[in-house]
Amino acid sequence: MKEWCKGCRFCVEFCPQHLLYETDETNSRGYHVVAMTDSSKCIGCEMCTMVCPEFAIHVITTGEEAGQGIK
Repeated sequence: MKEWCKGCRFCVEFCPQHLLYETDETNSRGYHVVAMTDSSKCIGCEMCTMVCPEFAIHVITTGEEAGQGIK
């Protein structure tokens, strides 16, 4: 949900796997959005969803394995 991101970077700072980063891409409000480097390394802890004040991140299951991804 790139449009909801306000570039606070809480998710980047609190990701225990250090998989999130701020991109050069901006949303319509002018904020730099966050992306994931390698979703296969995500442990699905949902820390990113818990710290996001805008509810811009949602963890989704991408297969039968424990690997998760953000949307």
